[in-house]
Amino acid sequence: MTPLQPPWKLSPPKTYILQNATIICPLTSRLIPHQTLKLSHGRITSITPYEEDYDLVSHPHEITLDLTGRYISPGLIDSHVHICAVPGPPTLSDLFNLPADVGKLQEPYLLRQMLQRGFTSVRDCGGATLTLKEGVESGLIRGPRLFLAGKALSQTGGHGDTRGAHDVSTCCSSLQLARRVDGVASCLHGAREELRRGASFLKIMSGGGVASPTDKLESIQFTPEEVRAITTVAEQAGTYVTAHAYTPRTIRHAVENGVTGIEHGNLLDEATARMMSERGVFLTPTLVTYSAMGMEEFEGYVPAGSQEKNEGVLEAGLKALKIAHDAGVTMLFGTDLLGPMGMLQTKEFGLRRRVLSSSEILKHATVNPAKRLGMESELGQVREGFVADLLILNANPLDDIEFLDRPEKHLLAVIKDGRVEFSQWKELREDVVEAKLFIE
Repeated sequence: MTPLQPPWKLSPPKTYILQNATIICPLTSRLIPHQTLKLSHGRITSITPYEEDYDLVSHPHEITLDLTGRYISPGLIDSHVHICAVPGPPTLSDLFNLPADVGKLQEPYLLRQMLQRGFTSVRDCGGATLTLKEGVESGLIRGPRLFLAGKALSQTGGHGDTRGAHDVSTCCSSLQLARRVDGVASCLHGAREELRRGASFLKIMSGGGVASPTDKLESIQFTPEEVRAITTVAEQAGTYVTAHAYTPRTIRHAVENGVTGIEHGNLLDEATARMMSERGVFLTPTLVTYSAMGMEEFEGYVPAGSQEKNEGVLEAGLKALKIAHDAGVTMLFGTDLLGPMGMLQTKEFGLRRRVLSSSEILKHATVNPAKRLGMESELGQVREGFVADLLILNANPLDDIEFLDRPEKHLLAVIKDGRVEFSQWKELREDVVEAKLFIE
């Protein structure tokens, strides 16, 4: 490293030989045993049948590990997070009014926790900044790969407007999860501004929500012309729009005006699910956030009005999950957890397991989101040429997806871009931080 380079710049990834591993293939829902993987330059450069007499002497610069009895899975992808919703403030109201500079200090902690649960990529659906993404990419901050919506787009009084009915201020909360836009011109400007500031996709609030104080859950937000303005900007920029929506009417309103993704969708019906499937619209259920808001340990975190809304969508979400699956809708793993509830990120696996198979749910967290991100030839599978985002496990999630809900017992290591970001296995040391040199 030269003196002109940032001192936190990561060293090039090491070369690893992972011998006799069992590869988990989420695309085909099968295991491929007795394989040797070579990781080099942050990629999976080869996958070959295991040879017991591998010559270690002739490869002195490679780190060779025996993975007999262990599994290699693609890194997990959470397609609905809010990095700015940090765990420090004691209530949701306090979170909305947290000074921005205080929140920024807490965001790296949240990212490290996600990475240590096995999430090597996350899609932020409102609030995270390009600065944070660049901090992760440069090695200054340890965390998952970030895909950003920038600020979500909300109409006045919509799901992104956190003001109460008696609040006459013209601005917004310090959380900055969303920006308010009204009218076609404002929607065009807001969409273009978020793309200019580093968003890789756009998110709109096309209906009411649980956490917003003044809109009804079933309300339809934005006019057709406003939605089309936003989706046109996204299409021209080579990206897409996803929409916060619960009811069939709000989902159809979004999809019929160019939106290609739906977040939540708890009140989805069969006819709307078929329409989504026919049009190739993605769905990201976020069941765990409603489960968390109903837990005794988080009592008082969410205002009473939001709790009343929450009770109506929790069980409906499980039904919608089954409806979407039966209709052939492509679904993504998402959590949407706010504040201290973020610790429950992996609980989403168990909730989905109530109605779907382990193999199907693993697709939700790997190959399906890779396709949504336009990264299906880079992420989501353990294949030659793919980015080396991998989990080393001591149990097979195709047998029971809830193994992923117990990372403290089953997640031996997290590898991202070919670097060991986190390890609970004494045979494999973390290599993103250089080993200490003791002077005494």
